Amino acid sequence: MERLEDVEAEVVDCRRCPRLVAWREQVGRERRAAFRDETYWARPVPAFGDPDAHLAIVGLAPAAHGANRTGRMFTGDRSGDFLYAALHRAGYANQPTSEHLDDGLVLTGAWITAPVRCAPPANKPTPAERDACRPYLERELALLRSLRVVMVLGSFGYQVVAGILGVKPRPKFGHGVEVPLDDGRTLICSYHVSQQNTFTGTLTPDMLDAVLRRARELAGPT
Repeated sequence: MERLEDVEAEVVDCRRCPRLVAWREQVGRERRAAFRDETYWARPVPAFGDPDAHLAIVGLAPAAHGANRTGRMFTGDRSGDFLYAALHRAGYANQPTSEHLDDGLVLTGAWITAPVRCAPPANKPTPAERDACRPYLERELALLRSLRVVMVLGSFGYQVVAGILGVKPRPKFGHGVEVPLDDGRTLICSYHVSQQNTFTGTLTPDMLDAVLRRARELAGPT
């Protein structure tokens, strides 16, 4: 029987997309000045969280100097700071910060993943790269036996997850949009926690908190 650990082991060793392999490794060699003394992960980034999660959070792809550096989803950058602070407020995380693999962060009831596992140039994976990585996300979602709510951060994740879950017709993406699924689960949308959104006020802490509260409501008793 396949396990989540089996999927994550395959993810970490993946070299399916030559452009992404070259970019993630180049970033790891050249490094940003602020991190010049660090050893970058520079590999595909596995999912992170509670295998018994009732909530799965799906982003876009690792940030070049965030998860591509630290080796954990949404860790080591401003987007992660924003997300994990909200998860802590919502009771999903034991602490509000996510800085590195050994910082003691634990998630309860939540699983964080992405449609693309390697940092893409300009944060823009190609359709072929998206499709090459999609089976990993499909397998993870199938293996999360307690999953009741899938929360997508941004329209890219929404399109991929809606395809995996067979959403037809597909409502237009928007913050707070909910899509009931035929199996009783729910797909819920949020704007992405990128600095482009959080610095401009497109996504505020209150807005993200509201979606996370709704996700708990939809999940029901745990």
